[in-house]
Amino acid sequence: MTAADRCDRCGAQAYVRVELPSGELLFCGHHARAHADAYQSVATHIQDETDRLHAEHGAG
Repeated sequence: MTAADRCDRCGAQAYVRVELPSGELLFCGHHARAHADAYQSVATHIQDETDRLHAEHGAG
């Protein structure tokens, strides 16, 4: 995923791509966690790069 990939919910940089039978959703780390219960059971693949948040922005 690149900096051009944006969260479908808020427009922040996306770190999680959720592939569904009917398409895909992109989420920032916050919205990926907030909606995980809803998409985990229907996703065909989940690409989670939230570990990059710590590498790019520090552990805070």
